[in-house]
Amino acid sequence: MKIEIQNLCKTIKKVPILQDITVTFESGKIYGLKGKNGSGKTMLMRAISGLIIPNSGTINIDGEILGKDISFPRSIGILIENPSFLGNYTGYKNLEMLASIQNRIGEDEIRETLAEVGLDPDDKRTYRKYSLGMKQRLGIAAAIMEKPDIVILDEPINALDESGALKVREILWKLRDNGSIIILACHDAEELNLLSDEIYHIAEGKITGHEVAEHNENTENQKKAES
Repeated sequence: MKIEIQNLCKTIKKVPILQDITVTFESGKIYGLKGKNGSGKTMLMRAISGLIIPNSGTINIDGEILGKDISFPRSIGILIENPSFLGNYTGYKNLEMLASIQNRIGEDEIRETLAEVGLDPDDKRTYRKYSLGMKQRLGIAAAIMEKPDIVILDEPINALDESGALKVREILWKLRDNGSIIILACHDAEELNLLSDEIYHIAEGKITGHEVAEHNENTENQKKAES
């Protein structure tokens, strides 16, 4: 799978937010987006998710033009900004309702995903009683439970302790190894470098640089060291 973005531009109230973005993302890689607040990272992720309509340019996902051939990517998991769920329902029930939209997975997969992110599938607490870290884990679970081809995460380790961050790393590496395209933004430069295969620098809505992450040759050793 490929996501090919050509000359993407987005303006809001005459203010340019994305300017002539051209980049390709391929299966089996984790791509980090690095930049200050307001640089355009989140807007680019929203555009790829089909949540905003660009003023010009194209997003081609395996031969289908987003906004023309398809309204949204066919297989995508998203966590952009803060996760939001129904406060009076348990984590399991929230995921069950989300899963019923596509009807691609059932109880076993939901329970497995909750356990994978470090949440108890049988926890009877409602979402409103979750800690910030638990809410973040549930947001990650919602994004990855259907094992999507594209995963887009904004600050995936936000509010997580070290054990939670480790679980997220392991999940993302596993998804990457199974062929997903993963695009993420993270203010922690060390964490971004650890998670990513490639990093794109964004400033004032433009891609200003590209680098291969330093850990690339030692990913397996780092996985073992943290397990």
